[in-house]
Amino acid sequence: MPEPIPPPVIDAVRAQGFAALPAAEARHLFDEPGTALQGAAWNSFAASWDDLRPDRHMADHGRYRLRRHAVWRLAAGDAALTRAPHQPHYQSLDNNPLNGGIERWFEPVEESVATGPAFSTLLRGTRAVFDALRPGTSWQVEAHQFRIQARTGEAGKPTPEGMHRDGVDFVLVTLIGRHNVAGGTTAIRVDGQADDAASFTLTDPMDSVLLDDHRVWHGVTPVLPLDPARDGHRDVLVLTFRAA
Repeated sequence: MPEPIPPPVIDAVRAQGFAALPAAEARHLFDEPGTALQGAAWNSFAASWDDLRPDRHMADHGRYRLRRHAVWRLAAGDAALTRAPHQPHYQSLDNNPLNGGIERWFEPVEESVATGPAFSTLLRGTRAVFDALRPGTSWQVEAHQFRIQARTGEAGKPTPEGMHRDGVDFVLVTLIGRHNVAGGTTAIRVDGQADDAASFTLTDPMDSVLLDDHRVWHGVTPVLPLDPARDGHRDVLVLTFRAA
């Protein structure tokens, strides 16, 4: 039998190395019934970003980034979502010239968040996309909850290392929410190209982008408060997939 026609998102990642998904498209892709990525389940998931911890490994001495981190091992052909023991995050200096080259320990993603319907749905849905791109692969997945804080006179930097690759195979970035911030524009650059292939801003909860980390670089501009009298923040979930 002929192979099934891949969905447009898979065609896009194959053709250009990335796919930007508006919130409605992302929800349909990852959660067609629409029960886990909106309503009470989503609200509970998003509220967990209020309980992140400071990133104390910032080489620029910034105090604008809060985060939690966890690792999963997903065996090919096994639907189980197996969480690995808590461990450090490591990137080489080639991939992260600012904060790479050391083991960085972060507070773990709370178990109630990791086993909740929203996170589980996003992890399974993202895995399905990357399984279609790389059939039969076992994955090591790292999950990063990020909050970038914006204060008057102190820009928050979602990617202080600038345009970069994560040193993995594939990446999902999903916006959880924005509060009182301007900026935060995502740029995508295809490897070997001088100009950006795309530039867009994740503005609505569940706006997402899928990246082939071998083929594209990505970066996000700083965020500043819209109302300088109040602090702001930008919350995202990042899932990185590396063949295990």
